[in-house]
Amino acid sequence: MDQQIINLYDEYTHKPLTREVFLQKLARLTGSTAAALAILPLIEVNYANAQTIQDGDPRLFTEHVSYPGQGAEMKAYVARPKQEKKYPAVMVIHENRGLNPHIEDVTRRMALEGFLAFAPDALAPQGGTPTDPDKARELFSKLDAPTNLTNFIKGFDYLKTRNDCSGNFGCIGFCWGGGLANQLAVNMPGLKVAIPFYGRQPDAVDVPKIKAFVQCHYGALDDRINAGIPAYEDALKKAGVHYEIFIYEGAQHAFNNDTAPSRYHEASAKLAWSRSVALFKKELQ
Repeated sequence: MDQQIINLYDEYTHKPLTREVFLQKLARLTGSTAAALAILPLIEVNYANAQTIQDGDPRLFTEHVSYPGQGAEMKAYVARPKQEKKYPAVMVIHENRGLNPHIEDVTRRMALEGFLAFAPDALAPQGGTPTDPDKARELFSKLDAPTNLTNFIKGFDYLKTRNDCSGNFGCIGFCWGGGLANQLAVNMPGLKVAIPFYGRQPDAVDVPKIKAFVQCHYGALDDRINAGIPAYEDALKKAGVHYEIFIYEGAQHAFNNDTAPSRYHEASAKLAWSRSVALFKKELQ
């Protein structure tokens, strides 16, 4: 896949461009509208690939729950092993497409590793994640960042009330959710582990507030996000924060998303996931 096309799609999903402008630019890169439409299925997410762990897997208990947010009701997807006991909780934070089938599948994957996996929907106050990814992206532009952060922090307050939660907390986030994982590390002293995948870094001045172990995963080809790595790492070192930073050669932004064929990088995704699970098991169990 031409790197210019990958970069254009990244611009489309994060700037954001309108779909009309994106398709016009894609047509110019590919040579024609017909060629652009032919390549489109190779770069856009396909939720038909989302269920690696089937909804209803007999090894798991799953449910949809509500909890009080700031001035609105929040909703979340929950998955844990079938056995009723206390589990360490891992918040799974979605990309800027909301709580979609892919993230629900990632939540089930984390549950099978022995955790109470909890995935809030940032768009719950706006009626929930729509099925149209473009509409979801539009709703993200309307979120108030401080209110949204509070709504996710309140998710941990909710977890404390559950009989199946041990009280040990971690989080893992992807893209937009990776940036939020960094913000939770800054703003939640009780958080033990924060794992941002290709997420926007916090301001250096806020890094000394971090008490969690931070493990960061980046794709080597993700120039936009990677530009913030040096300042973040320098601040982490100066603050004495326990951290790890991994950069995966040949990997794009969103390399963990196996519903996006042009950007999914299987070897990097599997290695990053194994490192994440190992850290959660070491620090939370």
